Amino acid sequence: MSAPVSIGLIGAGIMGERMLRAILAQSPELVRAAGIWDPSAEAMARIASELPQVAQKPGAAAVIAASDCVYIASPPASHLGHARAALAAGKSVFCEKPLAIDVADSRAFVVEAGGRGAVNFPFASSPAVTQLEDWAGSVGGNRRIAIEVAFATWPRSWQADAAGWLDRREQGGFTREVVSHFLFLSRRLGGGLHGLQASASFPEAGKSERRIEARLIAGDIPVTLTGSVGTTPKDDHNIWMLEGESGAIRLCDWSLAEQRQPDGSWRRAPDALTQLEARPVALKRQLEGVAKLARGEPHPLATLEEALNVQEIVETILAS
Repeated sequence: MSAPVSIGLIGAGIMGERMLRAILAQSPELVRAAGIWDPSAEAMARIASELPQVAQKPGAAAVIAASDCVYIASPPASHLGHARAALAAGKSVFCEKPLAIDVADSRAFVVEAGGRGAVNFPFASSPAVTQLEDWAGSVGGNRRIAIEVAFATWPRSWQADAAGWLDRREQGGFTREVVSHFLFLSRRLGGGLHGLQASASFPEAGKSERRIEARLIAGDIPVTLTGSVGTTPKDDHNIWMLEGESGAIRLCDWSLAEQRQPDGSWRRAPDALTQLEARPVALKRQLEGVAKLARGEPHPLATLEEALNVQEIVETILAS
């Protein structure tokens, strides 16, 4: 049996703590937490109080030294500095999206990293996406994809602690934070993203976008995309739909796979899980993929190339 993979975490915010708890929930024969570091003393104190069994490291270098694979959940502007340090130390990298805030730097990093990195797009391990893949053949030809996202406010209520960067044009916005997931899904099921035409609206000075519209192509499938803030009472509204001559399938609210019936109604997958129910399942599968990544084995995680393609589209939308 292979030795457990030791995962170190850089960043103790919402995503860092979520991943840390997921690591602790797995069999210690699969993965273990090597330690965590965040420049925020407040974040480190919270982790010490709630998860005292986790080693706290004095800096990013100490996390890297203790790890087989480094999970990077810091703000985007710092991603590649940590990732390059990890690769230079011979470690693999599992990074939050986007890879960086500069597309040219991301392109250079993908070349440098080879196959030693992956990006945390949970749809790569989603039970609902597995269901969509099983249903996809039923929609027939002449396919098209539609993506719709909307938010009551941005950032969402549970992200208030990170509003300092999540609602700024340099690193934040719902296109990077949310739409990127659905672009990844379109790429994974359809093919490479290209042929973009888009517009983005920034009505509040210094703040992130409040509305986007785009048309692009995934492989050979046309994609339409709309996103907006202040147009729904819901914290988070999202629908991804694949439609063809013979039918349609869709993903709603992150985790609910549905299939359109002949009468036009939608039938949910019988084993569909809510987002809260699906998250631990997807995280477990993601961590199984991280273990394979660290061992140099084939894995289902989002590749650096896929993440770069998504980032290129996202940044072009925001520059429109």
